[in-house]
Amino acid sequence: MTQSDSPRTSDALVLIRAELDALIDRAAAQDLDSVADVVGSADRVFVHGAGRSGLALRMTAMRLMHLGLAVHVVGDVTTPAIAVGDVLLTASGSGTTGGIVRAAEAATKAGARVAAITTAADSPLVRLASASVVLPAAEKLDRSGSASAQYAGGLFEQAVVLLGDAIFHALWQRGGQSADDLWPRHANLE
Repeated sequence: MTQSDSPRTSDALVLIRAELDALIDRAAAQDLDSVADVVGSADRVFVHGAGRSGLALRMTAMRLMHLGLAVHVVGDVTTPAIAVGDVLLTASGSGTTGGIVRAAEAATKAGARVAAITTAADSPLVRLASASVVLPAAEKLDRSGSASAQYAGGLFEQAVVLLGDAIFHALWQRGGQSADDLWPRHANLE
């Protein structure tokens, strides 16, 4: 196979963009503001996801911190106990990831609300959630290629990043802060 016959990165990028465009069109038909409202009204926000979904939520945590929200990443050694008035923002493609479902159960038992991002509308995580977004993407074990040509949960994880940025942007615009207001919260130990 010559280089001109091999798959091109630019073609992969076009495919990924097309899948994201289609997913965003379908996701935008949902009540995305319900998750933003739960997050924006919380005393503190705790984010929790496993693997790449967890990494995607860490990006959201940083942006929410830039807004001035008190944000914690579940599993970090400085994460306090969740309580009434708090929200646990989760991402799990299957909605059945054991540690995330157990955390959601603990959060609701403590009187906190749960916001879920998933691909599975009928999942334990969604049943525990006060607000949820169901992204029409492949779960990580779906290798059929029907929901996405990408490997494992790639489309879901990309969508979690974009949804997190959309939540941040909506809350930022609602709050009326300028970019200059947010800048002093940006990391300065880099």
